[in-house]
Amino acid sequence: MSHNFSQQTKKTTRVRGLFAAALVLACALGTVNHAAAQLAPPSTPDTITVPEGNSLYLVGHARGSQGYTCLPTSTGGTAWNPTARPEATLFTDLLGQQFQIITHFQSINENPKPGVIPPLSGNATWQSSLDSSRVWMVKVNGIEPSSEIASCSHTGSIQCLLLQSVGNKKGPTGGNLLAGTTFIQRLNTNGGAVPTSSCAVGQTQLVGYTADYFFYRADKQ
Repeated sequence: MSHNFSQQTKKTTRVRGLFAAALVLACALGTVNHAAAQLAPPSTPDTITVPEGNSLYLVGHARGSQGYTCLPTSTGGTAWNPTARPEATLFTDLLGQQFQIITHFQSINENPKPGVIPPLSGNATWQSSLDSSRVWMVKVNGIEPSSEIASCSHTGSIQCLLLQSVGNKKGPTGGNLLAGTTFIQRLNTNGGAVPTSSCAVGQTQLVGYTADYFFYRADKQ
């Protein structure tokens, strides 16, 4: 009797856990869809402004790091060089809590757009934590932060960027949160810049940064 009761308790707990996870997912997707109707694109310099015909639908607040490796220079010295794409986790506000929506890393482009030859080193990647859809991006333009630019004001930080999709992929069950993303802006960067310290060849360092990522998709015709 006690064995059957224990099994039933475990099953009930598991069902409740699955229900709670499904409820959180539904709330998160609802929050994203609701927010999309209220978002206005930020003011940015022309070089990193998204082309007309695309609309902002999602914003993620990121915490991450940029990796640097110390390499020899042509003059016989050493210098820090970015040797990997930034890695970050993106969050949104859900019921007063920070809820993870996207991870940012580097991976092989599994679904390149026509005419795109994916590099063996991979592309900057964003993957939805909600439905596993992905988008791969390349840099179009970047600007150095300046106190005169409201959306990129933290001087001495990593660049603010305009990135364009070179591949998209739906999640394994058809999720499409990022499957239609056309452009991403990285703005409000803080930290992540090249270290100013001296270094020895082969030395590596991760520099933390925060930023806001703005996701766009093509307007419906």
